[in-house]
This record gives sequence, C-alpha cells and structure tokens, in this order.
Amino acid sequence: MKRVVITGLGAITPLGNTVNDFWNGLITGVSGAKLISKFDATNFKTRFACEVTNFDPLQYLEKAEIRKYDLFSQYALASVDEAIQHAEINFEKIDKDRVGVIWASGDGGVSTFEEQIGEYKGGNGIPRFSPFFISKRILNIASGLISIKYGLRGVNYTTASACSASNTAIVDAFNYIRWGKADMIITGGSEASITESSIGGFNASKALSINNEGYLSASKPFDVSRDGFVLGEGAGAIILESYESAVMRNAPIIAEIIGGSLAADAYHITGTHPNGDGAYLGMKLALEDACVKASEIDYVNAHATSTPMGDQSELKAMERIFGTGTSVSISATKSMTGHLLGAAGAIEAIACIKAINHNIIPPTINSRDIEPEFDGKFDLTLGKAKNKTVNIALSNTFGFGGHIACSIFKKFNY
Repeated sequence: MKRVVITGLGAITPLGNTVNDFWNGLITGVSGAKLISKFDATNFKTRFACEVTNFDPLQYLEKAEIRKYDLFSQYALASVDEAIQHAEINFEKIDKDRVGVIWASGDGGVSTFEEQIGEYKGGNGIPRFSPFFISKRILNIASGLISIKYGLRGVNYTTASACSASNTAIVDAFNYIRWGKADMIITGGSEASITESSIGGFNASKALSINNEGYLSASKPFDVSRDGFVLGEGAGAIILESYESAVMRNAPIIAEIIGGSLAADAYHITGTHPNGDGAYLGMKLALEDACVKASEIDYVNAHATSTPMGDQSELKAMERIFGTGTSVSISATKSMTGHLLGAAGAIEAIACIKAINHNIIPPTINSRDIEPEFDGKFDLTLGKAKNKTVNIALSNTFGFGGHIACSIFKKFNY
C-alpha cells in the first residue's frame, strides 16, 4: 500500500485563527474559555464556552457567499484556505479527478436551523424560509463547498460520528489514498455549535461543566473535581496525499500518517464503557495497523473531555495498552480549546503533528488533583509544556453512540 504524508495544515480555533496561533496558544497553556457572547445565556446552567474570536469571513469569502453559508461551513473554508497555501498546491497542475474531500461535522448548520425555525414559529404560520435554509444546515455541505470552490472531482462525503467524526474522516482519507483510490484528500472537520439548543441540550444531559464562577479553569481533565466538558467551536484542515504525489510536485512534507482504526464501544448512548473496552480496542487496532508497539508511542493526545466517566475509562484503557510508569507522555488539549465536538479530532491531529515537528508536548492545564487510582501512574504533562523528542503520536477520539476513532502520526523520514 502507498505511504501517506501530510503536506498542509489549517486551523480556526478558540486559541487563534491560524495553525501557528493555535499551536502557540497550546504550548503556552492558554485557556480559550469565555463568557458566551453569541446569545444571552443568563438563564442557562452553563454560561461560558470556548468561542472563536476575531473571525472575519470576508478574508476568505465574497460578501454574497457569506449569507449562503452557515458558520460551520465558513470555518471549514477558512481552515482549508490556510492548509492549501501551506501545502503549496496549484490545482491547475494536478489531476483534480484524483483529489477528494472527506470532511466531518457533528451538528452541521445548527445555528441556521435554530434561526429559521425560530422565525417560523414566531410568525403567523406562513412558511417563509430562506432559499438557502436546507443547503446551509445539512452536514455534508462543507465537503461539497470545498470541492466546488477548488473544482475537486474525487471522493467527496462527510463523516458523522459525533465527537469522533473528524478523526473518522482522517482515517477514511488515509485509507483511500493508501489503497490507491486518490492522490490527495482534503480532510478535517468544522463545528459552530455554541447555540441555545446545543448548550441547553448538553446541559439537560448533564454533559457540560456548570462552573460559571471558575470558567477559565472549568475544563480539568483527569481531576477529581471535573464536572463536564466546555463546549468549543472551530475547524481543522489537513492535506493528506500519497508520498509519490507529494514528491512529484515538490511539496513540503511535514509528517506521515501510518495507522488508524475505527471501532465501537457498543455500550451506552452517551457514556463510555467503565473499563474502557472501546478505547482499548481502538488503540490496539491503530497500533496493529501502524505496525508499531505501544512502547514506541511518544505522545498521546487523549480524548479526555473532563467528564467524570469518560476520563476515567480512557485512563483505564491506556493502562491496559501502555502499562504504568511508561515513558509515553499524555496530554488533554481540550483543557485549553474546549471540546469542538465533530471538529475535535482535526485540531487534535494538528496538535500531534506540531508536537512531532517541534518536539514539544502541549500541556494539560487546570488539572491538579488527579484521580487517586491513576495519580503518578502516567506523565499527564500537567501545567506546562515539556520538551521531548516525539517521533510517533497517537490521537484518540470517542463519540456519543460509542464511536471510536484513533489515528497515528510519525515524524517524516525519506
């Protein structure tokens, strides 16, 4: 099978709207949490989130286009724009029939849905909907818009596996290229879910932190006082291509993807298996796919959302995979970015790739009192980043419905 390399990255995140700003925010331990400004959250149990700030869609889109695209699509197109520039792609010089898009989202155009239904319910019963209502809200529209903008006629679809969606997209893109069915795929995910229904719905399911007084440090993965995740938004884009394609166009190769897995927890609608069975299976299969041993993994970007059950089950799974007292470094970057739902895997894959490029492990911030069962057993990179040679990194993502996706990245060597 073909080698698959990474040649471009793009990011729109609560820590910054470029990959470099995102990475600098991670390694300096910045919290992206803020009081919600997108709507009046006074009456909500949770009144804070990790919002994208200073985003100007006019930097990436024509004014006439903006009203046609939901914010999640705008984030997608912006991140892809950066990734394409980073990868130095001239689409006129490559076969666009062999270039695809596999994108991800969990909520899609949820803000468009709320707006349009709200207007209808508040009206006189006459259905006056925007002609762009359907095309703005459907999950697959971002992948379609990316292909249309650049004229890409290869494989094109959207993965919808909740919080593992963009890691699922990355694994699918990896497989299509190594199987020889595409030369290049733009992959990643985007989400714009800081809305009334999302905050209210996650509150109702008791998934969100309600630490409104201490919102800056509310996301505290592995800490005994964690009380739920902090919602985030944004997008991450990754250009995957075959090694042959990258060499042919003299592209800047920044890392390699060597393995990935998809599995299911098969346990609960929203909860993870208490023993981490699904997480264990996902990591085990990814290691087997990459043909590497657990002892060769230098860094794990944990799913670690700061939920009571989820964090503990993931640690149990990692204990089964890595043992304890090992040299693997683990961190939970959601402590800084919040949880980007369907886009989480994309920005966390970028964190893994940047860790490999710079030999720096980003920290887990806010967490101090680690679960007693695991305190001292793992290097959780608490408080601040650390310098360490990173040759191979593993990214974990798990989603409602029991979806499991894991991907493995490696330092590139000719």
